[in-house]
Amino acid sequence: CIPVLSTYPILKTLLRRVEKVDGGLDSQDVATSLGVDHQAIVGAVKSLLALGDVISAEQRSSKHWELTGEGCEIAEQGSHEARVVSSIPEEGMPQSQLMKLAFGKVGFSKAMSNKWIRLDKGHEGGPRIFKTVEHLEDLVRDKLLLVQKGQASQLEEKEKNELKKRKLLSEVTVKSYWITKGSCFSTTITKQETELTPEMIASGSWKEKKFKPYNFEALGVAPDCGHLHPLMKVRTQFRQIFLEMGFTEMPTNNFIESSFWNFDSLFQPQQHPARDQHDTFFLSDPAQAHEFPQDYLERVRKVHSEGGFGSQGYKYDWKIEEAQKNILRTHTTAVSARMLYKLAQQEKFTPVKYFSIDRVFRNETLDATHLAEFHQIEGVVADYGLTLGDLMGILHQFFNKLGITKLRFKPAYNPYTEPSMEVFSYHEGLKKWVEVGNSGMFRPEMLLPMGLPEGVTVIAWGLSLERPTMIKYGINNIRELVGHKVNLQMVYDSPVCRLDS
Repeated sequence: CIPVLSTYPILKTLLRRVEKVDGGLDSQDVATSLGVDHQAIVGAVKSLLALGDVISAEQRSSKHWELTGEGCEIAEQGSHEARVVSSIPEEGMPQSQLMKLAFGKVGFSKAMSNKWIRLDKGHEGGPRIFKTVEHLEDLVRDKLLLVQKGQASQLEEKEKNELKKRKLLSEVTVKSYWITKGSCFSTTITKQETELTPEMIASGSWKEKKFKPYNFEALGVAPDCGHLHPLMKVRTQFRQIFLEMGFTEMPTNNFIESSFWNFDSLFQPQQHPARDQHDTFFLSDPAQAHEFPQDYLERVRKVHSEGGFGSQGYKYDWKIEEAQKNILRTHTTAVSARMLYKLAQQEKFTPVKYFSIDRVFRNETLDATHLAEFHQIEGVVADYGLTLGDLMGILHQFFNKLGITKLRFKPAYNPYTEPSMEVFSYHEGLKKWVEVGNSGMFRPEMLLPMGLPEGVTVIAWGLSLERPTMIKYGINNIRELVGHKVNLQMVYDSPVCRLDS
């Protein structure tokens, strides 16, 4: 509210006026009679209310008509149509000249409908406008002057609505206070104390002081602090689910990856469209990687170009130059390939369950569900005798822990998994089935060159972090979640992520 001292004269005047009346006062009437802004009176009322029961104030709402900016102009200078008539000389005026006037276009149509002017289209100098009346009554201006004087009640509703349609009048809702005397009414302003000081206690002066009552419902000032983005909240929950299921987190701290680990080690041919610049971001410096396990590199080259391990391969000339190209990794499966190769180098194979959650990059066309940079969640299980049934069972268990129960599986093709499945979940916001992940069983052509024992199968699945977050928080456009269009208030207000298990 407005400080007491800054409105002291208004406070005194208001209290004297309340003292003189038996019933009460309307704050709008007080403002009009004093010639001050209504908000100044509202501030004075709030200041007096803060002093205790000096006054009582009941808020009221009332509607009245006000002139718009254009309406004020017409009330002062006349309506557009009247000004058009007054600007036309006896010999007439070219229509093109009239239209150049600020009020010409609107005034012309209204004056024509009132039959105050006529248009001679066959005039030798072009269309010309002539007056048809010498004297006219500007009813529009007269009506607006009535409203300006506070006599809008003299106009019929039809007339007011017509002026409103022309945007000359507007109906305004005014909130005012009905002010009456309080139980402790006084024309003397005594400021209430807000603090009990040691000096008051020592001198005993607190006994004569009036203290402002404490508002125990008031909220404290929110502390300035950072807030986790919804993606980070959901990421924490995903990580917890993986850990509860007994998975170990893989190191994913290298955004830059060689094409060998990102593509070739996964048995993805070098002519595959995903390796094109339309889908992948290539690095210019450093453009190539040079350190690879040479024996493993040779086995990968052979299985691509000649076949092996029960496969005929792709039968093409595999080039080391393609495998050396550095890229921004397109999936975290490159990390899985490194971890499986490391696992194969152990003396004795042990079953493992790995997971990772980190950023990947693809040269995508941006739309409501795609970005060029997003987070991929990946799970990998390696053991003897795993089947597609094991994969579907783990996926159901995994997604149920996320609170996603509506799942569909669709056969798909991946160069490095066979069989492969796309995973779909129903999005309540978009009202359609949305792809949330991909899955499959790694091919022998990928696993056996690494040195893993025959009979070991690896099931894996991957999904983005963004789409489950969109489903959880009811966001329909991924650009409202990530990027420069993000509403930071959404980050502030988003609740803690609790995935229904």
